[in-house]
Amino acid sequence: MSNEQVLPGHGEAVASHDVLHEEHAEHHHKQSFITKYIFSQDHKMISRQFLFTGMTWAVLGGLMSVVFRLQLGYPHSTFPWLQDIFGKWAEGGRIQPEFYYALVTMHGTILVFFVLTGGLSGTFANFLIPLQCGARDMAAPFLNMLSYWFFWMASVVLLSSLFVATGPASGGWTSYPPLSALGDASEGSKVGMDLWITAMALFVVSSLLGGLNYITTILNMRTKGMSMTRLPLTIWALFFTAVLGVLSFPVLLSGLILLMFDRHGGNSFYLSDIFIASTHKALPNEGGSAILYQHLFWFLGHPEVYIIILPAMGLVSEVLAVNSRKPIFGYMAMVGSLFAIAILSFLVWAHHMFVTGLNPFLGSVFVLLTLLIAVPSAIKVFNWLTTLWKGNIRLNPAMLFAIGFVSLFISGGLTGIFLGNSTLDNHLHDTMFVVAHFHIVMGVSAFFGMFCGVYHWFPKMFGRYMNQTMGYIHFWVTLAGAYLIFWPMHYEGLAGLPRRYPDYSGWINFNQFEDLNRFMSDVAVVVFAVQLMFLFNFFYSIFKGRRVVTLNPWSANTLEWTTPIHPGHGNWPGEIPEVHRWPYDYAKDGREFIPQTEPISAAEARH
Repeated sequence: MSNEQVLPGHGEAVASHDVLHEEHAEHHHKQSFITKYIFSQDHKMISRQFLFTGMTWAVLGGLMSVVFRLQLGYPHSTFPWLQDIFGKWAEGGRIQPEFYYALVTMHGTILVFFVLTGGLSGTFANFLIPLQCGARDMAAPFLNMLSYWFFWMASVVLLSSLFVATGPASGGWTSYPPLSALGDASEGSKVGMDLWITAMALFVVSSLLGGLNYITTILNMRTKGMSMTRLPLTIWALFFTAVLGVLSFPVLLSGLILLMFDRHGGNSFYLSDIFIASTHKALPNEGGSAILYQHLFWFLGHPEVYIIILPAMGLVSEVLAVNSRKPIFGYMAMVGSLFAIAILSFLVWAHHMFVTGLNPFLGSVFVLLTLLIAVPSAIKVFNWLTTLWKGNIRLNPAMLFAIGFVSLFISGGLTGIFLGNSTLDNHLHDTMFVVAHFHIVMGVSAFFGMFCGVYHWFPKMFGRYMNQTMGYIHFWVTLAGAYLIFWPMHYEGLAGLPRRYPDYSGWINFNQFEDLNRFMSDVAVVVFAVQLMFLFNFFYSIFKGRRVVTLNPWSANTLEWTTPIHPGHGNWPGEIPEVHRWPYDYAKDGREFIPQTEPISAAEARH
């Protein structure tokens, strides 16, 4: 199919493509369950597969955080049911220190990569790029299918690491050597670490297959009239996200391959002058540097946080404009700031490494570049707020999550200024301040972007509406809960409370936080329960939600709302619509909205 896709300006190819499409549709009805739902090459089905897999991981990763929050909030209590579930890892009903670290490691890996990268980008890039660009499908549907199945294989391998005798990887979600490079270092450095590395390698392959597909589709397969400057901001954000992934993920893969060589090949890329106390022997490794791994990891790791947040920014930009009934403010400035963030995200990785003995002058360069990235971020925030200003605002659940995203991005982003300063970072590094900062600005913010996208595009995905009352409860409890859990952590971090410790009761000066930790743990349980309510709303609405009876329920301008309520494989039954204007013609010429497909009138042309 992709070979017949119409490129801008090739109108005569439309007819032949549609004949082919109708022939394909005839064949499509004969598809078996397996070819339609499992090994599907339809971008919409693949997007749902990413979404369901991401949701499964989100529940698992969220459950892990509830378990270790119980340990942090109630360090002296025992929970016998924990031993029933985890066996020797929670002997006597208390999480063992090694298992606590494994939980933190897996929670970080799952949420950062498998939910907020695979789940978020995989879902919305697959779903929106062909629909909003005006394409029948992705450039390479078969590769698109493979990208999901590599993601699925990565998920299976990572999940299996939870069931090996020595337990899952426990080197932190960053897996720094020497802990990750030496099997003798801990139980979690044995088979679980091998499985972690394998899962991440498969995940990188999935990301590359997806990213190349997204870039190719956006550049080559836009419908007639859809110039780059008429693309919705969602597509721009997903485009830059894909570019970041294609350029940075291979660096992580190379770092992980070297790690495997150190683990099993007797090499010394990251190891040098190591003495193992338990075996009373010195290792022969010489000349390696653990800092090299940090450079390779964070060269991916910092673009990674923007790979997570850029799609959320794109979804939020679209939803804010649609529900403010106003044109997005400063479209080209928004595109330019996305581009600036994409460039700068490659130049700031060593701000994660201020305490590694980094040359202070080099550190000051990274401080400057880190603070510079606040400028395009501030432009985006200003433009979102100006889009809302004096808008005819509809406060549906999608809009509330979009506004919540802006709030979290501002408050979480401001704390990044502290950490971006190399002098302050000496005190704050590896404290709860860091945990608070990135959970608000990246974790919870990205989830808000994802929720905003799910509520907004659910009618297009499933032909039904989600329950609004449950959506409102979901929003308010999650927003209040996010601030109540993570805001107090900033104060703990300023007091020097270190992260990744299962029990702080041994420190007299941290006993003051006992009640606060208990409070945060209680709120975490409530917030997790509300996410289960969201899941119920989601799956119940797929089957029993109110049916969509209008093509364009939100009165939006973009192309996906011109397809049938239940679009088939190929999206449009006839010709692909031609685009005549940008996607943000709201409140113009006395009209509430003007779709992209409506030709420009003579009067408009004169203006």
